[in-house]
Amino acid sequence: MVVYPAFITLIWCYQKKHKQEAPMEIILMRHGKPVFEGISRVTSREMADWIRHYDSSDIGRDMPPECSQILASSASRIISSPLPRALSSVNTLGRESDVIDDVFREAGLPILHLPGFRLSPVVWAAFFRVMWLCGISRDVEPLGTAKQRAVQASGILVTVAKASNGPVLLMGHGVMNRLIARELISLGMKEYRRQGKKYWDAGIYKLK
Repeated sequence: MVVYPAFITLIWCYQKKHKQEAPMEIILMRHGKPVFEGISRVTSREMADWIRHYDSSDIGRDMPPECSQILASSASRIISSPLPRALSSVNTLGRESDVIDDVFREAGLPILHLPGFRLSPVVWAAFFRVMWLCGISRDVEPLGTAKQRAVQASGILVTVAKASNGPVLLMGHGVMNRLIARELISLGMKEYRRQGKKYWDAGIYKLK
């Protein structure tokens, strides 16, 4: 059987024309569980110290679920927040960060002094976050500024993803990841999976 060069060229051109490029994919993952827990109940004033300890804590021996490990192994590039809980999560996944940028750090919590109450830090954090979402930022970054930061963060992610041969994974934080997700969707990316509220949860966004 004789195969003519012109026929081979024709097949190659057809395949190249109809070959579908892999969709641009960005994974937003929340870090693992930090080691620091502190005491079970604190005053609102003591929450300032609790937050400082939480921000300086890594995840110790906390291990990711298999699904998070699979997502991390599929990523061609890893981007991370500079906070220890994010960086140590990347290391636990057996990866190294290609980009570490302060733009991906978590949005801060405003502290409002309410004497006479001693509550779980989780309850205080939820209360302060609602305050922040309602526009009460006090001495931390306001919601509007955090949204602007999310625009900048999504721009970095898209730029890296366009230059990559596979998914780009951000190891970030719960609230900031959700703000970034909204920006990615506004850019036309489709949400294939929404990030949950648990440690190691991840959202997946693609653009064909």
